[in-house]
Amino acid sequence: MADQDGGAATGRAVCLGESMAVLLPDRPGPFEAVGAFRPSVGGAESNVAAALAGLGVPTAWISRVGADGFGRRLTGDLAAAGVDVSAVAVDPHRPTGVYLKETGGSDLPHDLGPGRSRLHYYRTGSAASALSPALLDDPAAAALLDRAPLLHLTGITPALSDDCLELVRALLARPRPGRLVSFDLNWRPALWRRRDPSVLPALLDAADVLLLGADEAEDAFGIGDPTALRKRFPTPSVLVVKDSGHLVTALDRDGGSVTEPALQVEVVEPTGAGDAFAAGYLAGTLRGLDQRSRLRLGHLAAASALTAPADHGTLPDARTVAALLAADERDWAATRISASGITSPALTSPALTSPALTSAAPASPADAGPRNLPEALETLGTSGHP
Repeated sequence: MADQDGGAATGRAVCLGESMAVLLPDRPGPFEAVGAFRPSVGGAESNVAAALAGLGVPTAWISRVGADGFGRRLTGDLAAAGVDVSAVAVDPHRPTGVYLKETGGSDLPHDLGPGRSRLHYYRTGSAASALSPALLDDPAAAALLDRAPLLHLTGITPALSDDCLELVRALLARPRPGRLVSFDLNWRPALWRRRDPSVLPALLDAADVLLLGADEAEDAFGIGDPTALRKRFPTPSVLVVKDSGHLVTALDRDGGSVTEPALQVEVVEPTGAGDAFAAGYLAGTLRGLDQRSRLRLGHLAAASALTAPADHGTLPDARTVAALLAADERDWAATRISASGITSPALTSPALTSPALTSAAPASPADAGPRNLPEALETLGTSGHP
């Protein structure tokens, strides 16, 4: 069920966690060879928020930023992407976190290699590390959380500080009739070196939708097999596992599972693809799509990020998305996506990525289809969510 704006029936989805200013190099290669950096913004939870908003799901991001230019840029860019930032607190004493992206592809010594990137974080003592259970007493944040059909968290937040860990525990302990909490592991070993990662399993098992990669789960818990992970985390209604072979499997509590391969993608930049997948999957969940369509929408959102130079990509037009979600297995497997567009037997002609999510008016009534992505997903969906 949706409201008049095509969003979830009650309130806004909420993503909570730290986001930072990003400095992007003007060329590939090690930092000593970079001439200049371009400012941007990034962070797992805000990436998901922006992608959800792009998918037509009204979404808010809750966090803290410094009283500095980076914080103002962060909130301004997210607001421009359609994300509600009304509950973001400004900390007068702590700075906004920063990270720098290093990209490979030069012939210089110490180069990471073509298609590879590394993120260098400077976030100790950041404004967001002061998030705490006191947030629940803030009227703006409480109003959003009380009405949210979905709250999205990640394993990054509890690694930032003791206060952040207690906030995540408090959020997971709150009664949530008719609402979902999703949790993406987002394993960051560097963040946990001085903290105790044994707190993580209980947090993950308290979610309704749990997303993780097989490789990161193996690193964090010594388990990478989807069936074994389902046994390790029995409480979530669905466990979504992404493996290194580009397959994603959704396993429910009753033993059912659906596996869907990723699309063939000409990768421009890998950063942000996991967050985009999470947003696509969660948007499909809120729209009541079947499990296979949720996974496919996640793959399409991830492909849009993989073919964009920044953390956020642009999905193709609504009718293209609808056609690909409905494609048979053979046509889906034959679909190829690059920065220049999409080719697929499921489409009558190659589809170019569109700068907007509203498709052009149909040439005739016979060509009529969904005019925007929320409409397309409503047409495909049923109602409610597990």
